[in-house]
Amino acid sequence: MTPSESTLCVVGASGLVGSNIVKAALDRGYRIRGTMRDKDAPSKAPYLMALPGASERLTLASADMANTGDFDDALDGVDCVFIACLIPTYAGPSGIPAREMDDEQGCAEIIMPTVNGCMNIMRAGARQGIKNVVICSSTSSTNPLPPIPVKNEVDHWSDEKVQCRSKKYTSATKTVMEKAAIKFAEENNIRLSILLPTGMFGPVILPAQMNGNPHVWLKALIEGREGRHETVPNTSTSMIHLHDLAALFMAAYENPGASGRYFGVYDSWHWQDIYAEIQIILPDMNMPAPLTEKPVTSTGFDFTRRDSLGVKVRDIPTLLRETIDWIQTAPFG
Repeated sequence: MTPSESTLCVVGASGLVGSNIVKAALDRGYRIRGTMRDKDAPSKAPYLMALPGASERLTLASADMANTGDFDDALDGVDCVFIACLIPTYAGPSGIPAREMDDEQGCAEIIMPTVNGCMNIMRAGARQGIKNVVICSSTSSTNPLPPIPVKNEVDHWSDEKVQCRSKKYTSATKTVMEKAAIKFAEENNIRLSILLPTGMFGPVILPAQMNGNPHVWLKALIEGREGRHETVPNTSTSMIHLHDLAALFMAAYENPGASGRYFGVYDSWHWQDIYAEIQIILPDMNMPAPLTEKPVTSTGFDFTRRDSLGVKVRDIPTLLRETIDWIQTAPFG
């Protein structure tokens, strides 16, 4: 089946990841159904409909993952559903931060709404006979204890019980959700791929996305203000360009042999190295106070599975420069 003959559904089409999947799929010639809580939201819909090819091949629909029947119509006749709406939740409906909750509240208000929402979408897909699902999760589900020098997606999982004991309910959500999705896919003969990103750089599609990390602190540095940190933290972070991440999502769908978990990162760098690289691009930037202790070793990844998808991923100096150059164009005025 050619792209022009296929219809794909992107759940969370107005999100950072979802909007880039929509763009990548339109660029390839697919017909897209994008779901969001309000398909007519004036701060979102016009920017999606302005993407090249959108007027002919993008349809938006209102759907909320909390409502079991919202996705039946949107998924009718769809070949694959991309679930990109499972964004991190750091506080409950009452505003209480996740880190201040006990296990009962953390499970009820942080973990289960995302797990149940994912399952609602997958059940709707199964009712419509969909056999291809690609989910956006996070590297937070791949942190075994004790830590190991190099981790892979097959053998290495976070322990959700340990995450909950540490009040990391937001991270535990991804671990629990992935296990539930994998079980459901196996029981329903669904080819499931799960992408695991962290820090996402590059151009964004909606203006509101400029208010999140890393774009908000990079913009501050460009303007001579203080960035994300007062002092360089003694940690590392993994990064990827949004266009490359979207290409990995498309490759996971388009390769019929693809399934399982895939890292959605280029690599991990220590913050000391990240700031040094940014200073090359912005020599007059407001640098955080230097690290005064021995730098920890950056997270190590085995990228064998990621590379099997055949996507060439930009390195960190390139993605930093491209993001900064793009922000300097004042893309939204």
